[in-house]
Amino acid sequence: MTQTRSGPLAGVKVIELAHIMAGPVCGMMLGDMGAEVVKVEKSEGGDDTRRMVPPALAGESAAYMMMNRGKSGLALDLKAPEGRAVLRRLLADADVLIENYRAGTMEKLGFGYEALRAERPGLIYCSLSGFGRTGPYADRAGFDLVAQGMSGLMSITGEGPGRPPVKSGAPVTDITAGILAAMGVLAAYTHRLRTGEGQRVDTSLFEAGIVQTYWQSAIALATGVAPGPMGSAHPLNAPYEAFETADGWITVGAANQTNWLRLLGVLGAEALAEDPRFAQNRGRMEHRAELGAALTAYFRQATSAEWLARLEAGGVPAGPVLDVAQMHADPQTLAREMVVEVEHARAGRIRTLGTPVKFSATPGRVHGPAPLLGEHSRAILAAHGYAAAEIDDLIERGVVRETAP
Repeated sequence: MTQTRSGPLAGVKVIELAHIMAGPVCGMMLGDMGAEVVKVEKSEGGDDTRRMVPPALAGESAAYMMMNRGKSGLALDLKAPEGRAVLRRLLADADVLIENYRAGTMEKLGFGYEALRAERPGLIYCSLSGFGRTGPYADRAGFDLVAQGMSGLMSITGEGPGRPPVKSGAPVTDITAGILAAMGVLAAYTHRLRTGEGQRVDTSLFEAGIVQTYWQSAIALATGVAPGPMGSAHPLNAPYEAFETADGWITVGAANQTNWLRLLGVLGAEALAEDPRFAQNRGRMEHRAELGAALTAYFRQATSAEWLARLEAGGVPAGPVLDVAQMHADPQTLAREMVVEVEHARAGRIRTLGTPVKFSATPGRVHGPAPLLGEHSRAILAAHGYAAAEIDDLIERGVVRETAP
């Protein structure tokens, strides 16, 4: 099983009945903060992310390794009564259950919220879904692409009006839903510490997309007009976007009047401060295209590195546009331990992303690699009172699957 846990959630036990991304993100976040996360996968095939290849490392999906590091792995047939009995025993001392099955599945298995609440009133039951467990879309399956479209995100992402709709390159509703779920679990756990009472935590990809539209929703609710895509620009401030240089692109965040004037000083473009179109933010937003053209003419006169050095010296927020591999190698990424190494049972030493929240008194960390399918089945069952002969019998009958490292 996983190593001794450290972090503010050390001692908290989580059962993860989740697959693909949103639920596993929630489990991963809690695990990084010290919780013991037991990932229960279907005995035949496991989490569907295991088949998201290429790329693979030693035959194991790199995507699966990323989403499930630091968890113990149990492969279990929940269609079998014996498999459900195993899960019930695991839940007997669990603090948190994470599930992202389709509506009704947990109820059919006998593990719906109301049923478990009657048995374990202190259990925190976290449900992630496409659209939430209430409302007219509660029974719909949910995917990041669909959620980005329906939440308004795709209507504000892209180069500009009249272009095809574009989704964010990252599956932001999946990832955000997992983070919201982890936040909800922590709030529910705080409540339980005070009262002893568990509860259901319910969030969705749809809501995760909606909360990404705070600025655009503020505009639409105030004006009745839905804003559209603006490329890299900001809907409320200018200049705040990417600019082309002599050899690439940089981002510049001169979003307030002080930084606007600083930017003009760096560019040697002080005359633009006297242009009535650009003197104040309102005018700069109304004439954003002309402003962009005027500034680009300056930026094209030097390289990205030259401009970044000048902008930093001038106190103007700016940065390079890095690809993902360049981000991994950036000194700030490394200083913040956002790329770390773990030892995988098959692939050996591999790199993964680190934990993004730092604690001064109870530091969390990545506690180990992702499990092989059923890698910890025997150890998990033994820790929950199963005798060796009972475990052998469950494995022989296919109720439990074991994969030796």
